[in-house]
Amino acid sequence: MMIEIDFNSDEALYMQLRNQIILGIAMSHFKEGESLPSVRALADTIGINMHTVNKAYAVLKEEGYVRMDRRKGAVIAVNMDKLRALAELRGELRILLAKASCRNISREEIHALIDDIYENYG
Repeated sequence: MMIEIDFNSDEALYMQLRNQIILGIAMSHFKEGESLPSVRALADTIGINMHTVNKAYAVLKEEGYVRMDRRKGAVIAVNMDKLRALAELRGELRILLAKASCRNISREEIHALIDDIYENYG
């Protein structure tokens, strides 16, 4: 998977990296048990600071997408508690749907958008 970072974006680099890895997991570019590149290797490849990669990995670990292994480094581990995941998703969706409602986007348009996006994920 090619990780793309927008250095002109207002979004923090570590969050962009986190989001790219989550997208990679969803699109099956990264599989359960697979090791991510080392902090140093990924930082060199992308051209960012090692601390930025380390922070992204720490957030991914906290959110349950990776686990840290002494020998393998950051390893994909997405089998987090489903109830916790649903609760987190509900909170995020509430905000997104409120924004859509404020912009007069219909339920049907939201469903069509979700179906279109979800087709890309494994």
